[in-house]
Order: sequence, then structure tokens, then C-alpha cells
Amino acid sequence: MQITYEDIFIHGQVVAENNLYKHYHFPEMLSRYDSNFIEFKTFPSLVEFKEAERYLRDYHQKNGQKHVKFKFPVDKNIPAGLVEYLNQAEYDIGFLELYAIQPNQFPDVCDDPDIEIQVVSEKNLEVFLDLQYQQDIVFGSNFADQKVDLNKRIFKAPNFMQLLAFYKGIPAGAVEIIISENTAEIDNLGVDEDFQKKGIGSRLQKFVMDTFHDKTIILVADGQDTPKEMYKRQNYQYHSYQYYCQVVDE
Repeated sequence: MQITYEDIFIHGQVVAENNLYKHYHFPEMLSRYDSNFIEFKTFPSLVEFKEAERYLRDYHQKNGQKHVKFKFPVDKNIPAGLVEYLNQAEYDIGFLELYAIQPNQFPDVCDDPDIEIQVVSEKNLEVFLDLQYQQDIVFGSNFADQKVDLNKRIFKAPNFMQLLAFYKGIPAGAVEIIISENTAEIDNLGVDEDFQKKGIGSRLQKFVMDTFHDKTIILVADGQDTPKEMYKRQNYQYHSYQYYCQVVDE
């Protein structure tokens, strides 16, 4: 099937839309940049970008938010004039890459008895939340606390599944899956630093492949980060890219 960014789930709702952009907002987690942003439908002129920038900054400041973030049209590079302005304004510019795989194309994974994968339930929910909190605290206590509330809501949502990985009985990694009719999206895949390079990430993914063998598995990777090289080695197929920019006001 043809995979696009429209297949990627966004925590947030469209609160404003015009011919130029969509404005996404997520009041339940104001500090989550990926849920509070403007996505341009077409590239704005410099004047149009500055107008959108003023609008979003004012909107966020009224909500106590310190960042502004913008996503640009898929599979297109940012025009040079706009890049020059973004650099002058000290924006962080990056890009995302969209990948997909059919479950039967995922490589075989060794069945290491030291690794156990569990679906998150009432029984192990607190373990899952604690592991996620330890990973999120590096972004600040406010973010980590809000993420706990988000994870609790996700736990109750019928179109989500959360997985927890143990290594020799110790919580070591986690992932969430967003389930739709034709796809299962891997999101927030993470392994604790003390347990990396033990095959835990691969075992989490293999569990997803086996559970959703009748769906296309999709994910978005940071185009500048090393995990995307792992996905390529695992036979994920690249589909498209999307540039973004963001800045945090002091």
C-alpha cells in the first residue's frame, strides 16, 4: 500500500486551518513539540512565514508555551531565502523520514531467554510508567509528569498497545503501537542505556511484526539520527521525508 505522512498519528487536534497551513494543538500536553505546531500545506513566502510565526508565538505564549514549531511540505527542500531567515532567528532545522515494512520482511531474531516482552496491563502498568518517566526526566520534570498522564490515557485507548521489555527480569525497554485498519505504527521505541546492544529493540519490533502480521508496519525516524540506519538494515523501506524547524524562547 502507498504510505504517506497522513498515515502517521498525531496527538493533537486541528484548531485552525486555512489555505496555507493547519495549526495543531494538544492542551493535555503543552510541552510536547510534536503535538503543538503549524504544518504548512505549501511553502510560505517570508512575509507569510513571519505572520504565521507571530500568530503561533502569540497563541503559545497565552498558553504558557515557550516553543514554536513548523513542518513543511513533504519531499521538498526549504527555499534558500527561508533557510537564511531561520538560521538568523536561531531555529533548529531538521527532517524526518517515513519508513514501512511488511512483517514477513523483518529479519529473524534470536530467541534470547533473558529477554521477555509483555503487553502492558493493569498488572505491569506502574512498571511501564516508571521506566518511561526515567527516560523522559531528561527533558524536565514538567514534561515527564505530563507524559505520565498521556501514557495513562494511551493505556485506556482501544487503538493503542504498549509493550514492555525485561532483561533478566529488569525493565529495559518499551514501545507503543498505534493501530489502524491497514497499519500498525511503531512510536516511542526506546531501550535503557544500560541494556542497549542486547537485541531488545529488535525483540520489541519482532513482537509487533508477529502480532500485526496482516498490517503494514510504519514509523517515522529522525533523518539525522542513527536509529534510521538500524531500520534500513532491518529491511524497512524508505518512503519520504519532511523538513521541520523549531525554536524555544528563553
